[in-house]
Amino acid sequence: MNWIGFAIFGLIVGAIAKFLTPGRDPGGCIVTMILGMAGSLVGGWLASVLLGRPGGPAGWLGSIVGTILLLLVWRMIAGRPSS
Repeated sequence: MNWIGFAIFGLIVGAIAKFLTPGRDPGGCIVTMILGMAGSLVGGWLASVLLGRPGGPAGWLGSIVGTILLLLVWRMIAGRPSS
């Protein structure tokens, strides 16, 4: 049940991040969920680095910030036309 909750959390956070970040997004619902889950992990890591407390949860705000960062990287990688 933990993975299902994490996947739902990732989908919600990914959707919020896509809404807050202007521009076209490559990918659909699954990519949004994966970006949200990975962004939550990145947000937790950033929070532990900035606050100096390892292992703490990122929370909603940290997860959204981490997802926005990953979304921008994803746009640079997936948005390039193939040559």
